[in-house]
Amino acid sequence: MGKRLRENLSSKYFEAANRLNSIKSRRKIIAYVESYDDVFFWRAILGHFESEKLYFQIMLPSRTDTLERGKKAVLMNLLKGKVGEDMIACVDADYDYLVQGVTATSQEILSNPYVFHTYAYAIENLQCYAPSLHEVCVAVTLNDHQIFDIEEYLRQYSQAIFPLFVWNIWYYRTPNYKHFTMTDFLKVIETGNFSLNNAEELLQNLRHKVNKKVEFFQHQNPNARESYQKVKEDLKALNVTADTTYLYIQGHHLFDKVVVPMLDKICEKLVREQENEISRQSVHITQYKNELSCYTHSIQDITAMLKKNTGGMYSEPYKRIEADIEKFINNKSIEAPEE
Repeated sequence: MGKRLRENLSSKYFEAANRLNSIKSRRKIIAYVESYDDVFFWRAILGHFESEKLYFQIMLPSRTDTLERGKKAVLMNLLKGKVGEDMIACVDADYDYLVQGVTATSQEILSNPYVFHTYAYAIENLQCYAPSLHEVCVAVTLNDHQIFDIEEYLRQYSQAIFPLFVWNIWYYRTPNYKHFTMTDFLKVIETGNFSLNNAEELLQNLRHKVNKKVEFFQHQNPNARESYQKVKEDLKALNVTADTTYLYIQGHHLFDKVVVPMLDKICEKLVREQENEISRQSVHITQYKNELSCYTHSIQDITAMLKKNTGGMYSEPYKRIEADIEKFINNKSIEAPEE
């Protein structure tokens, strides 16, 4: 091997080694999250802001700490003074964003520059971002036939529950929140078993239940007209609209009770369609069996695909999260750590 070739290979070796070790020359920022399910979501966001100067390492509170998992654990770390320029907390907003500082936790989340929240109730809401759900169905079934208007259904669902949602926030902004808890609210907005044929019936029944409960609260709080309207206007200022209410209700309820049952029925029909198409196009039984086996092994799990859905990046809450992180990065004096 010639001397020049050996020198060239040696140079490329060290260049490659330097690239592999470049992480050591960047500043590490620890990002505490609430649970394992949050790791992928926050990695997808924070990864966009990594550069030759900094990178993020996403972690859960250690099991060796005297802390429990979840938002309280993350915020306990913050209150101990651990969170700062090199350690941030990333949490679900829950109702803390919407009650706007009524509670101590809400005040901490909204005021601390090292705490980032989802704006939407939780990551599950953004995973269920309506305009992205057809793509989830395609990823699950490999069938691009749009057989149900998911966006319109969730828009009408949101419009139906919005008046009662305002009452729920109204109660949470007062000392009387126990008179109409989130659990109470979720019981009213249960839709029952979803099917593609009874979607309008479910929505109509939901509107009836909501209107009945709203009338009850209006009767119980005859002097609350102005304060109710004020909460409604405040929510609008926070970019919560009647069309997007589903993004701000409890995430697990939306995920487990609304979206997954809907996608289950949609995907079930899409799979049957694809199987029928395979049968129609097959010229003999062997081809049919081979094609069907290949397709069956390609079908994905709905819940798993939904948890990895990043379509929420086009939502308004997601863009606000990105704006907060960008502000944090721009305000931070970033220097490479000493060797």
